[in-house]
Amino acid sequence: MGGAAGPARRRLGSACGHARSARISPVSAGGARCPAGLSAVGGGTACPVQSIRRISRREWCRRPDRPVVAPSNADRSRAVKTSTRRRSLLGAGAVAALAVACASCAGGAPRPTASAAAAKPSQGAGADAGAGGVRMRVGALSGMPEYDPKDLYAADRPNELSPVVKNDPSFVYVPNTESNTVSVIDPATYKVVRTVEVGEQPQHVVPGWDLKMLWVNNDQGNSLTPIDPATGRFGTPVAVHDPYNLYFTPDGRSAMVMAEADRQIVFRDPHTMAVQDTLDVPCAGVNHVDFSPDGSYFIASCEFSGQLLKVDTAKRTLLGVVDLGHGAMPQDVKISPDGSVWYVADMTANGVWTLDGDRFKVTGFIPTGAGAHGLYVSRDSKDLYISNRGEGSISVLDFATNAVRVKWRIPGGGSPDMGGISADGKVLWLSGRYNAEVYAISTTDGHLIARIPVGQGPHGLCVYPQPGRYSLGHTGIFR
Repeated sequence: MGGAAGPARRRLGSACGHARSARISPVSAGGARCPAGLSAVGGGTACPVQSIRRISRREWCRRPDRPVVAPSNADRSRAVKTSTRRRSLLGAGAVAALAVACASCAGGAPRPTASAAAAKPSQGAGADAGAGGVRMRVGALSGMPEYDPKDLYAADRPNELSPVVKNDPSFVYVPNTESNTVSVIDPATYKVVRTVEVGEQPQHVVPGWDLKMLWVNNDQGNSLTPIDPATGRFGTPVAVHDPYNLYFTPDGRSAMVMAEADRQIVFRDPHTMAVQDTLDVPCAGVNHVDFSPDGSYFIASCEFSGQLLKVDTAKRTLLGVVDLGHGAMPQDVKISPDGSVWYVADMTANGVWTLDGDRFKVTGFIPTGAGAHGLYVSRDSKDLYISNRGEGSISVLDFATNAVRVKWRIPGGGSPDMGGISADGKVLWLSGRYNAEVYAISTTDGHLIARIPVGQGPHGLCVYPQPGRYSLGHTGIFR
């Protein structure tokens, strides 16, 4: 996602340029920030959200270390309400949105009809079914593949490629936002083998739901450039307005264009990209998403207004809004393997928020490092890799303890942003947003394997192919 500094994004001023107050807490051991006299949560790394104190925006902006920013209890107790949601197509009327309080808390696939069961809690929807010895669960959306409620990423094990992609050549596709190109890296040699011109400001390279197509999001070019991953050929761009990011509903019925500048989530045909429906959102900078286990709802981050949205997937209606507080800049969103915890990276708070998705409540905050940004689940579903763009590091969070167990620093610094994990799970690939380079990092011990020069402003790179049955979008969320 975009940042508060650097050349790669439009519509962005510095974080200190916002007319906001900030909330911070003093520094604790190891660089984590927790209030004086209060113990950290989760083995000494997670600060309880109730403990944050308030300071002025001016004081925060003067601090060279860019301290943790977090909302006060007063901010968290406010219910952010949104009054209407307009459907631009199909003649639907206005829908009243629900308010959710956060009081005292920290393409090829068939297109089935979405189920009306999307309002059910994520852990309760559907019936159990036997599959390979695992008690699988039926999703809330008709046509959505069954899922393992104990591990949403069970299909993402090392080298377990779908038959759809098992013969596809392995490449790393890097969108260079300021060069208007895509660099293609051979992961076997760690060298750029091809550079292809695309539309203006390519932001992410996104795998389609059925794994048969990659889409380059040409944000300011108002187009998507298709890539055939079986051949590596770039096709004719498809006209799509403001495609900052791209996701797919778990049933494969719709593509979801995160039209950041338009303040919309646009539902489109996942193959032709024809508009199906439009959800106007009551926030600024909507850009990252993840889905509940049963697909009934998704949570989206709004970077520029410091908010989170909860949306009913089938009905395409807003269920609620949570305000993270003045100064917050939420980025990537990821759900834990068992679906019990949601994580939201915050680049000005320098860590990740934790949420209960079903109740849509903030439950805590875990400091990770300056400019916390991208979130990636390890191939064994045990760890969450968190890129800290502002300090050139990667924090590794243990899902079992909900604590950061180690931090890897890139030698000489860098700006690790978005990326993905190799099919064998041994290499974490991240773009160096402000350094015109890509990092290949060992997931065994965190050492830097390679630093590869690419174009200017590399952003949401895609490692492909990867294990998984289907793609939910972004740079590769597979289940």
